[in-house]
Amino acid sequence: MACVQNIEPRIKRKLRIRKKISGTSERPRLCVYRSLNHIYAQLIDDDKRITICSASTVEKALAESLKSSKSKEAAELIGKTIAERAMKIGIEKVVFDRNGYLYHGRIKALADAARAAGLKF
Repeated sequence: MACVQNIEPRIKRKLRIRKKISGTSERPRLCVYRSLNHIYAQLIDDDKRITICSASTVEKALAESLKSSKSKEAAELIGKTIAERAMKIGIEKVVFDRNGYLYHGRIKALADAARAAGLKF
């Protein structure tokens, strides 16, 4: 691996977090990625190395109901959607992976919406 000093701070936080958490079949990892224009969430089973389900503002069905894909409202919709999809397959407990982002703004809105929709973490 490259020298850790040259890595940007978010990536350092991400690596530090990922040392401590991983997803299993019973309790998958809810990984969140936030770009400038969109937000993505996916449930990952790290033991089998598969993505169980995902939701993002790129999906046409979700994007049509949003005014902006950059807003907290979009993040709340993605949190609610990923929770509904997880509950449909029988997953109630997850491990939250904020992916090095600060727990604030869109990340917090997504997590709160997922909790309100029934996911436990």
